[in-house]
Amino acid sequence: MQEERLKILLQYLEEEPDEPFNIYGVAMEYLNSNPGKALFYLEQLLNEHPDYVPTYYHAAALYFEMEQFERAKEVYKKGIEIAHQKQNNRAYDELKRAYRMFLDEIE
Repeated sequence: MQEERLKILLQYLEEEPDEPFNIYGVAMEYLNSNPGKALFYLEQLLNEHPDYVPTYYHAAALYFEMEQFERAKEVYKKGIEIAHQKQNNRAYDELKRAYRMFLDEIE
């Protein structure tokens, strides 16, 4: 089922390459099976669609898993800032909570 879903998502991405949700969907599909590919798509979102708030939580968590702690910290902080600017209170709270947990883990 995952292969079929990925195939469909990649088709959507091909049809609308500038749609952030399509890039995000592909990244999420790769997250557990191929973190390197997931990171490729998440970084594309960070660079090309910096206002797409859902990216920050998963990108920072993936950087943390890859032990890129400084980059994870930067992404959490930027995500918190963007969520606050966009008045996305749920994402803002989730990112702040995840960031606090991240800081506890690296200390």
